[in-house]
Amino acid sequence: MPIEANGQDSSAPSAPINGKVLLASPRGWCAGVDRAVATVERALEQYGPPVYVRHEIVHNAHVVRSLQRKGAIFVEETDEVPDGEIVIFSAHGVSPAVRQEADGKRLSTIDATCPLVTKVHKEAVRFADEGYDIVLIGHRDHEEVVGTVGEAPHHIQVVEDASQAENIQVRDPSRLVWLSQTTLSVDEVEETVDAIRSRFPLLESPPSDDICYATQNRQSAVRNIAPNCELLLVVGSPNSSNSVRLVEVARESGAEAAYLIDSVDEIDASWLVNVTTVGLTSGASVPELLINEVLEYLGARGYTDVESVTVAAETVKFSLPKELRRDLRNPADSADLDPVFGDPSDAPDSYGGGAKT
Repeated sequence: MPIEANGQDSSAPSAPINGKVLLASPRGWCAGVDRAVATVERALEQYGPPVYVRHEIVHNAHVVRSLQRKGAIFVEETDEVPDGEIVIFSAHGVSPAVRQEADGKRLSTIDATCPLVTKVHKEAVRFADEGYDIVLIGHRDHEEVVGTVGEAPHHIQVVEDASQAENIQVRDPSRLVWLSQTTLSVDEVEETVDAIRSRFPLLESPPSDDICYATQNRQSAVRNIAPNCELLLVVGSPNSSNSVRLVEVARESGAEAAYLIDSVDEIDASWLVNVTTVGLTSGASVPELLINEVLEYLGARGYTDVESVTVAAETVKFSLPKELRRDLRNPADSADLDPVFGDPSDAPDSYGGGAKT
């Protein structure tokens, strides 16, 4: 289903009296995004610009532009980074081949991969070592999926949805396991798993859910408010998988209309005609200031009653990468620069809670 968003008409319709906003919580930045953005900022402070980042650090145009202004240079491929420079791997993770390429160029690497993505990578390696075929549920061109496939390319086949379950070929139906991209819809994954299991009844599941806690919480919050909204707005960039999923969840859960907007500038005022209740949320890579701008826009048009609807409290935090504790340009002098950050947590086998609300 296409995501509709445009900003052709910024004029305000007749404002309703006491229009209401249902503000979903949790929303916005998760612990993995917080860690990734802080990693780039810390590296710029520690080493000065330029610091290179392979791919967008997170999928949000506002965040990328902000970091570019501070001196981050975003590249698509490792070979675009000059030899000997510092490169940060994005929150979505990379394959072993990318790490080898960086070593070949004598790059100093800082790994900002979300620990929950690292968890999936470790699962893929372990199951491949044990001789399993692995069905990876996700979008084959997404950076996270590309990185995970690279961990065990001869054992992994990507399935994007339930309709592709018929294409799966396995060596031993008794040694088959599924993993998933962390940012998918829970319902979407369950439907695909059911389709795969109908063909392969012995299909095994990962030791813990691969859908990240933040994705689940944001989807649950949308399901909670969608039935009570004539319009639901999701702030997020079009290449943000978890943001796109929120729009789909909103529509499936009863919102009369739902749109993805990158910023307040993309709101079409005609969407508000005859609307008394607007739902509002944001993807896991969206800073809160973008939500505040939408609230100001809605408030100026009569939506002054803002109700926060909370479905979960998020408490997980991730330490910054260990590479930021030593001088990458002078490894011989690698005494801890700031012990307060500690070593990054190992990818957990299970998790809950999250970052900021």
